[in-house]
Amino acid sequence: MSHAIALVDCNNFYVSCERLFNPRLEGKPVVVLSNNDGCVVSRSNEVKALGLKMAEPWFKLEKLAKQHGIIAYSSNYSLYGDLSARVMSVLAEFSPCQEIYSIDECFLDLDGFDPQALMAYGQTIRQAVKRNVGIPVCVGIAATKTLAKLANYCAKKGLAGADGVCDFGALGEAQRRTLFASLPVGDVWGVGARITERLIAMRIRTVEDLRAANPEAIRGQFSVVLERTVQELNGIPCIELEEIGKPQQQIMVSRSFGSAVTELHDLAESVACFTARAAEKLRRMVRWPPVCVFMSAPIRSRKTSRNTSAR
Repeated sequence: MSHAIALVDCNNFYVSCERLFNPRLEGKPVVVLSNNDGCVVSRSNEVKALGLKMAEPWFKLEKLAKQHGIIAYSSNYSLYGDLSARVMSVLAEFSPCQEIYSIDECFLDLDGFDPQALMAYGQTIRQAVKRNVGIPVCVGIAATKTLAKLANYCAKKGLAGADGVCDFGALGEAQRRTLFASLPVGDVWGVGARITERLIAMRIRTVEDLRAANPEAIRGQFSVVLERTVQELNGIPCIELEEIGKPQQQIMVSRSFGSAVTELHDLAESVACFTARAAEKLRRMVRWPPVCVFMSAPIRSRKTSRNTSAR
């Protein structure tokens, strides 16, 4: 028996949700756009192969989209939220402790599970989600949350012989070193672009370089957060599972009008609708005490912008 954590992450989640209701999209290049169709927030593997980056402004990509037949969908967060809840409900059956990290990924505590059976268990998780919800997922398994995130990345990329599931515990020490030496340090969870630049300047270019770094020296140069990352890369748990998520700081419902709104009645009707939806989200989170919902600003004039929201 050993300590193990699994990270289960939905593949291209928003695109997968659209494909679930339109199977003809399978195998085709598909993107989902942000609110107001501004930027790309989800890409199919076919689109990733074209080199299109996340958060690219859509207006810059229209020529490329026509050239390669890229299909674009406006985001439908109500649909994505519903399917996310179904995925998380299925995953909750596979562990007594679950941390929902985001809309499309969660951690599962596999502490005490048979290490020899974890690869097969990961495949069982994938099959259950696909069968019961229809969303494809990948599973990364390791001794810490940071390593589990990295294992999930390897599972998605098919590294270390992974077929949708990557278990670092099943790899020998020499195999792990070789794999980590091939991965850029920027692939580590929590290591952003600025930190990556500073690490490279210190000749820490790969995951293995960071793992071999002196934790105290890293703390002195950066922060205690990066020191914990180094410890986690060495299999020492420093980031605990959080079974109870932190409360949201705000709730927002926002849409754009298809045309200019000049009548107060039309604007008030939309704001009332958005406020009701925001209150519905709030009721799911808070049962007691009762909380009031306010509009972010009073209506002062009939001259309005084309975008309105309720918070």
